[in-house]
Amino acid sequence: MYSVLHPEKLGNKLNFTSNTERVRDVRRTLRPLREVWLKVGLEKLESHEGVAVKALLDSGATGLFMDTAFAKEKGFKMEKMKRPLLVKNVDGSENRGGAITHQVECNMFFKGHVEKVRMDVCNLGKTEVILGMPWLAAHNPEIDWEKGEVKMTRCPPICGRGKREEVKKEVKKVEKDEDEEILRKLVPRKFWK
Repeated sequence: MYSVLHPEKLGNKLNFTSNTERVRDVRRTLRPLREVWLKVGLEKLESHEGVAVKALLDSGATGLFMDTAFAKEKGFKMEKMKRPLLVKNVDGSENRGGAITHQVECNMFFKGHVEKVRMDVCNLGKTEVILGMPWLAAHNPEIDWEKGEVKMTRCPPICGRGKREEVKKEVKKVEKDEDEEILRKLVPRKFWK
């Protein structure tokens, strides 16, 4: 991990050409500066049973992943893949769980956002779900790394969020029109506006 620090905090004596000019120094840190976790709901497609889980956002991960032990414990249907995928840990070592041989397909819910996802099942240790770069790139969420907050404001049309909002508006309009018809039948015409 890397941390961006101001040189004056590191004791560096640099000559600035103006008060507003700032030089930053990149230093390696031992711990991550900030991890962002999402509380998401996962719904099994077969039984529609829901499971709440904390998912780690990881821009270094190359996919969406579910821990093997978690998938088995919660009873997710695991589909065998045609070809196993070799998986390596962040440090380049081979994963203790071996190659990825199964996937899980489920619905994922987060703050009004719903989508069907396919996750590779592998050994994640203490982490139950990882949402990697493909998910981040597809949805381009607004992430406040200081507060650990994520907003789904830039979802692509394929997510259906915009369509759901249009449907809600249409439903309200229909309800309003039906209400007006009922009222017109009950209220004498001279009181209509």
